[in-house]
Amino acid sequence: MRRQIRFLLGDQLIEVSGVPPTTTVLDWLRLEARRTGTKEGCNEGDCGACTVVVARPEAGRLRYRAVNACIGLLATLDGCQLITVEDLAPGGCGGPLHPVQQAMVDCHGSQCGFCTPGFVMSMFAVLKQRRGAPGAADGVDDALAGNLCRCTGYAPIVRALASLPPGAAGDRFEAGEHDILARLEALRDDDTVAIEHGSGAFLAPATSDALADVLLAHPDATIVAGATDVGLWITKAMRRPDAIVYVGRVPELATIVETADAVDIGAAATYADALPVLARYWPDIDGLFRRLGSVQIRNAGTVGGNVANGSPVGDASPALIALGATLHLRRGDERRAMAVESFFLGYGRRDLRSGEFITGITIPRPVAGEDFRAFKVSKRFDQDISAVMAAFRVRRTDGVVVDVRAAFGGMAATPQRARAVERALTGRPLDAAAVAAARSALERDFSPIDDMRASAWYRMRVAGNLIERLAIELRHPELRTRLERGRERAHVEA
Repeated sequence: MRRQIRFLLGDQLIEVSGVPPTTTVLDWLRLEARRTGTKEGCNEGDCGACTVVVARPEAGRLRYRAVNACIGLLATLDGCQLITVEDLAPGGCGGPLHPVQQAMVDCHGSQCGFCTPGFVMSMFAVLKQRRGAPGAADGVDDALAGNLCRCTGYAPIVRALASLPPGAAGDRFEAGEHDILARLEALRDDDTVAIEHGSGAFLAPATSDALADVLLAHPDATIVAGATDVGLWITKAMRRPDAIVYVGRVPELATIVETADAVDIGAAATYADALPVLARYWPDIDGLFRRLGSVQIRNAGTVGGNVANGSPVGDASPALIALGATLHLRRGDERRAMAVESFFLGYGRRDLRSGEFITGITIPRPVAGEDFRAFKVSKRFDQDISAVMAAFRVRRTDGVVVDVRAAFGGMAATPQRARAVERALTGRPLDAAAVAAARSALERDFSPIDDMRASAWYRMRVAGNLIERLAIELRHPELRTRLERGRERAHVEA
């Protein structure tokens, strides 16, 4: 075992040991490294003031990702490069600015300045990911959706990002990338990282077998991948798990494999990595995932983690249920598989045994005559928890439904399949009578509750409306909705 984490802060090698396992990147940067350009705003991954960029080796190059430092755990940086706003212009006020910073100055993109470092880092990540700047209509809003400016200065900030010239001219990171890549590759090993402190332990195996052994030895440990949920346990609920097991160093869990009849997603594959693959087969996944958190959250959060969390309002789970996905689990040398819908037993209860972990998810590829739709209803379009989420996989012959799977989130204590709705739609065309029958069937499937997001009445009404929306869209494919913009994007990318 290795008793310290190793990463690069800019171009400086950092070795840390003996820290509490719940230490966040933000707290370490501000309190230990004294890099106060990274701000604390919401401390829950919503406002983007804490945005930093993490670079990891991938396929012989560095992959740059914007992430939230406030809920990211320090020990998950092992083997990575951490880049903060101070790294962009190391000469400080007396030296030349990074092109992103200069664009913010030229376009008057900074108002009070509190949010500015976070915006700059998100823009820097875009520049590095695409090896050039996006055009004015090419993903700028998506790139900045995870950053909030309370001075309402979005227009000049958007202009700043759109104004950047193609390529990374003047970017010192481009010139030094080969060296940084070699240094990070040299840090890689198959050792299990074990950081121990009086408040608990952080364990990060590097192989699936080592992970299985660690969880048998620590069956009550909290498993984290992106920590986009557990991070809030720490910063908001003040919970301090005795042991945290990090799965992000296990390469097998991050794979995405396309076979002749299925797509296999590793449990630690992020939303950002899964989105382009899944959207090729199911374009509505694009619109759904792009509303799930922000770029920073999608860069860290995982599809497997969303399922493992068991939240009744987790957006990925209803989609996976509707698609007939299978969950794969492991405990020691024992392996088993189950339908995703069978994993959820009740509120806060999952079919997960002590010491067991999710290894991956298998989604059957679509067949001829099959349509998939996913609809999310929330108070805000971006970065909001669903009031109701509905997903449908429908197969028709001559306009008649011959097979349908329907699943909803926000309507019960778990993400749940709507079997009565399925029966009401099967064997008939998607006309007004079928929609009316399916609306009535909702009452046999669900008894939603009132809470801060929506009333029970509202949820039932919206769920029925989404069934009608499904019928209208499938009967009239020429109609386009806001969510379906991803359908065109996925077609172009494919």
